Amino acid sequence: MQQPITLIGGGLVGALLAVLLAQRGLRVEVFEKRDDPRLPGTVAAGRSINLALAERGLQALRVAGQADAVMRHAVMMRGRMVHTQGGHSGLQRYGVDDSEVIWSVSRGVLNRLLLDAAEQAGARLHFGQALSAVDFEHDRIELAGADGVRRQADAGLLIGTDGAGSALRAAMHAHAPLGERVEALGHGYKELEIPPAMLASAAVAGEDARFALEPHALHIWPRGGYMCIALPNTEGSFTVTLFLPTDGDWPSFVQLADAEAAERFFRDEFPDLLALMPSFAADYRSHPVGGLYTLYLDRWHLGGKALLLGDAAHAIVPFHGQGMNCGFEDTVALAGLLAAGGDSAELFAEFQRVRQPNADAIAAMALENYVEMRDSVADPHYLAKRELGLRLAARAPGHFMARYRMVTFTHLPYAYALERGRAQDALLERLLAGSTDAASVDLDVAAAALQAALPPLPDLRHG
Repeated sequence: MQQPITLIGGGLVGALLAVLLAQRGLRVEVFEKRDDPRLPGTVAAGRSINLALAERGLQALRVAGQADAVMRHAVMMRGRMVHTQGGHSGLQRYGVDDSEVIWSVSRGVLNRLLLDAAEQAGARLHFGQALSAVDFEHDRIELAGADGVRRQADAGLLIGTDGAGSALRAAMHAHAPLGERVEALGHGYKELEIPPAMLASAAVAGEDARFALEPHALHIWPRGGYMCIALPNTEGSFTVTLFLPTDGDWPSFVQLADAEAAERFFRDEFPDLLALMPSFAADYRSHPVGGLYTLYLDRWHLGGKALLLGDAAHAIVPFHGQGMNCGFEDTVALAGLLAAGGDSAELFAEFQRVRQPNADAIAAMALENYVEMRDSVADPHYLAKRELGLRLAARAPGHFMARYRMVTFTHLPYAYALERGRAQDALLERLLAGSTDAASVDLDVAAAALQAALPPLPDLRHG
């Protein structure tokens, strides 16, 4: 394909797509409204919830030749460490063993690595250049610099990788409605921090002395309608995120309008967590409340002129840790199509046909996982289903795999994982018949029922 490819947005998805396209010999221009995050003193804007890197994202990084570099900055998380109100904790593994784990990575570190790789592959990066207008008829774009100077540029093939607040999506929608709808969750989030253990009150005995908590887990404090989570960072700190209703009755962010009210709330609900956050009040005052919503579009492209992917096309809530992984899967699919060449309108339509059902599926599963994380992980019936599922997976691995494992550790399409997961869950419900004792279910009978009800799993577990 001879015409240039113009990426609007140099975040994670844009940077990785630039790597993949440039490696295939395509001419790539990237315009990013923010300053170059690799420059000293540059502060990243936007969400900074720690990222959970799973198999789908890792595979995309492998394709780009960047997996090894990224993994040097990642911390392994074996499962959910669930903290009860009584101060007890227990690990719920994500997979069967340490071959099935997820990885905590810094958004900023990952973005900088991918931008370096994009430049090395031949992509041209332009920072401090915000998209201000698009002339779709004449394939021209207007960019506004930080100094207020506006300039024109040829668009070529326009691809929007500029996130949930996409300027390109707004321009496309103004030109021809995309069928956009936004479903707000009604909950928001605020980030806090546990410093390295040398600065906190205590370190976990027998573990790396840098960490105030078990480092190889995603920590959850589930409290029904709200929760806190904590993800480890390589230097020993944890990024803590409080998820609460945005308004309404106690507790909500409206009710916790100041650090003093929030500290009283934490003293009641998360006392063990509060004890590890010496800068709680300062963090609470200085960090904004972020919104959470799901974005749906009927159309991701305008013929062969412009296309959206990643959060620009299908932003989701972060509760399955798959937003980045899904966006990275997008980049591999699109890079393959563009490298093959052909009519751009047909390529864009094919990309949406393949990826949209999967984007819709992970959006649904992310919403369901919020309820699971904040409530179900401590529910006896949920725990019984989980235990029975583990037993069935061991007895009949060709027929049963927990939905979380399908999503996180395989390349099975998200849409398949959603439907198969629902069928398996219905079977578990029938087998338990309301019981909270997984051991009461005859495993031979359960395995026979499973094999009679569902076909074998596809042989796509690890790509």
